Amino acid sequence: MTNFPPTERTQVKRLPKRGVYDRDEIHAILDEGFLCHVAFTVEGQPYCIPTGYARRGDEILIHGSAASRMLRNLAEGIDVCVTVTLVDGFVLARSAFHHSVNYRSVVILGKARVVSDAAEKMEALHCFTNHVVPGRWEEVRQPTELELKATEVLALPLAEVSAKVRKGPPIDDEEDLALPVWAGVVPVHLAAGAPIADGALPATAPAMDLKRFGRFAGS
Repeated sequence: MTNFPPTERTQVKRLPKRGVYDRDEIHAILDEGFLCHVAFTVEGQPYCIPTGYARRGDEILIHGSAASRMLRNLAEGIDVCVTVTLVDGFVLARSAFHHSVNYRSVVILGKARVVSDAAEKMEALHCFTNHVVPGRWEEVRQPTELELKATEVLALPLAEVSAKVRKGPPIDDEEDLALPVWAGVVPVHLAAGAPIADGALPATAPAMDLKRFGRFAGS
């Protein structure tokens, strides 16, 4: 199956032409991002927490302290909404009303499961570590048993999921096209800066190559 079938909850209703359900495109958005927002409700109080994530197949993984309120509640199987947004440009129109942003976003709904198997948890931490810097897991110290116990990992399936994408120039009213106002798109990129070494770094440690940050290097 190449598409995620839209549900009543994930079908894009506002500007439906921007809705995306293609599995490869949704995977690509999730793979480019690294920060998600996790929304949930506990005893009538809504929360929305930013956290890191990684994709593994048709699920995303989130992790943190086993004492985390968010992870404790999600582990109980409550409903959760996870969003990822990438900003690609500022869209400047001839009118204030038609200003916009070019973006790619994903919304995931469902219930998370606890990754309790030790081998699967270790694999998940491998995914987290290498998501932004490929190969990092292979060069650092592996987690100890105590560290594994202190870490909670949850997996959320990509079952109810959709994306929404806005791209291209501003959409101005025809009567505004002759206005002497600059209009167009200012691209926005997330770029990694020059690495800053830790002060306690031993002289034998290799330098960090900025190219290892792939999509963030030289944007």
